[in-house]
Amino acid sequence: MTEKIRRFLDERRPATPCLVVDLDVIEDNYSNLHRLLPAAKIFYAVKANPMPDVVARLNALGSSFDTASRGEIELVLDQGADPANVSFGNTIKKETDIATAYALGVRLFAFDSEAELEKLARSAPGSRVFCRVLVECEGAEWPLSRKFGCTPQMAADLMVKAREKGLDPYGISFHVGSQQTDLGQWDKAVGGVASLFSILRERDVELRMINLGGGFPAKYRADVPPLEAYAAAVMDAIYNHFGNAIPDIIIEPGRSMAGDAGILQTEVVLISKKDEAEDKRWIYLDVGKFSGLAETMDEAIKYRLRTPHDGGATAPVILAGPTCDSADILYEKASYELPVDLKIGDKIEILATGAYTTSYSSVNFNGFAPLNTICI
Repeated sequence: MTEKIRRFLDERRPATPCLVVDLDVIEDNYSNLHRLLPAAKIFYAVKANPMPDVVARLNALGSSFDTASRGEIELVLDQGADPANVSFGNTIKKETDIATAYALGVRLFAFDSEAELEKLARSAPGSRVFCRVLVECEGAEWPLSRKFGCTPQMAADLMVKAREKGLDPYGISFHVGSQQTDLGQWDKAVGGVASLFSILRERDVELRMINLGGGFPAKYRADVPPLEAYAAAVMDAIYNHFGNAIPDIIIEPGRSMAGDAGILQTEVVLISKKDEAEDKRWIYLDVGKFSGLAETMDEAIKYRLRTPHDGGATAPVILAGPTCDSADILYEKASYELPVDLKIGDKIEILATGAYTTSYSSVNFNGFAPLNTICI
C-alpha cells in the first residue's frame, strides 16, 4: 500500500470493487529491472495490465512491448510505441492479424508450429521470427501448459524452414511459468536453448537472440527471493551456457512490473454459515473470479488481504465472490483467517493486484460491471 493509493482511497472513496494502480511503482519496477539486467531488452507483457496509462508510462521510459493480439498492438501504437519495439508474441494468430501487424510496421513474430510459420511467410515476409520451445515449469505458482511451444528437435527443423521461406530465423523463446519461485529453472532452460544454437549453427542457421519470457514475481502471501536474486540467476545461466558470446536478450515481464503497483478495494457483502456447528464463516465479497480474480482458480495465486480490524482475534474463513456461479469461490482450502470483528459493509484491500485482474475481468457476467481501474 503506497501513501499515494492510501490518500486516494481515503479522499475519493471510490465505489467498490475498484483497482487503484500507482504508476510511480510501475516506473520504479521498470527502472530496477533495467538496472539489474542491463543486457536485456524489456518487452512489457501487455496482457498483465493493458490500461493505456500503464502503457504510456512504460513507453515514455523506453520499454518495448510483448503483445498477444491485434487489439494490443493497436493499443501500444496508440500510446506512441514504435512498431520496431513491438513483438507479436502469441504463437496462435489469425493470418489477417499477422498481415495487419505487418502493415503497421511490426517485424518480430513468435511461432511454434509449421502451420504458423507458413502464415508468417505469406503475410509477414522477411520478418524476424523466434520459435518457442517447451520447458519445465516446476516451481511456478501459475504454471504454463503444453498449449505453447514445441520440442527442441521440432524447433530446430522449423528454424531451418524459416530461413528457406525467406524469414529471418532470429532466436528461441521459452517461459518457465508465471510467478516462478525456483531460480534454477532458468539455467535448465537456457542450457537447452544454447544446445539449439549449436545444433542450428551446424545447419548453417546462426541464431542471434534468446527470449527468456517472464516468470519474475510479485509479492503475494508466500515469500519469494528478491529481484536481485532473479537477475543474478538469469545472467549466471547466460554466462554459464554462452560464455562471452552473449546473444541479444529479451525479457517479457508482466506480473513483476504491474502486480505490486495495484490495490483492489472490495466490500464485504455477506457473512454467513452453512451450519451452526461449522467453524468457518463464508465471507462474500463484491469482487470474485469473474470480476478480476481469475488467478484464484485452483487457489493458485494467494493474495494478501488487509482489513480495518487487523491485529485482533481471527478465525478461519472461506472467501467467495458475488455471482450466481458455484465456481466463484476464491479460497476454501488455503487456510485464510480474517478478524472475528469483520462485518458486512467493511472494506477489504486485496494487495498486489495490479497484474492479471483488469485484463481478466468479464464484460458483464451476471450484470456485474467490469472491474473499475484507476491509474494515479
